[in-house]
Amino acid sequence: MSAQPIPERVTAAAEGDVVVFLIGMRINRWRAVRHWVPALRAMPRMLKELARDEHSGLLGFRQFASGPRNLVVIQYWESREKLLAYAADGSKEHRPAWAAFNRRARGGGGAVGIWHETYVVPAGSYESIYSGMPETGLGKAYGVEPVARRGERAAERFTSTGGEAAA
Repeated sequence: MSAQPIPERVTAAAEGDVVVFLIGMRINRWRAVRHWVPALRAMPRMLKELARDEHSGLLGFRQFASGPRNLVVIQYWESREKLLAYAADGSKEHRPAWAAFNRRARGGGGAVGIWHETYVVPAGSYESIYSGMPETGLGKAYGVEPVARRGERAAERFTSTGGEAAA
């Protein structure tokens, strides 16, 4: 996967359902460092753990700041089942981090907030196009292919199945 822009028009090579997991945190009180720094440090540990395990189900992710107080991670997963299995596994980074966050949150007076949203997007209900971009988002998670394989127009890509564009 290249960090160089791909000059031609490409689309994500995703097949079947796509699982998108959004997770973020908001620093509500800057001075309450002891409450928000542990939450801030937990996510990179989880992402490293998941990236090391090729069977974890995490296909890719992107991190960004949404203003000075908000941090967000977009994750693409192989399946809802693998996402839920990771979240529930007590031997992985997530469960202890979640328990520690809950303990701190009770005494933190809202110093930090966290949120997540999970979407299972059925096949035929997503489309993508990238032009002059490095692999990013869904295309980075699944790889890319020439746009013509799925259709030149967004409507064609929405209805394509098995890589064949609908008429």
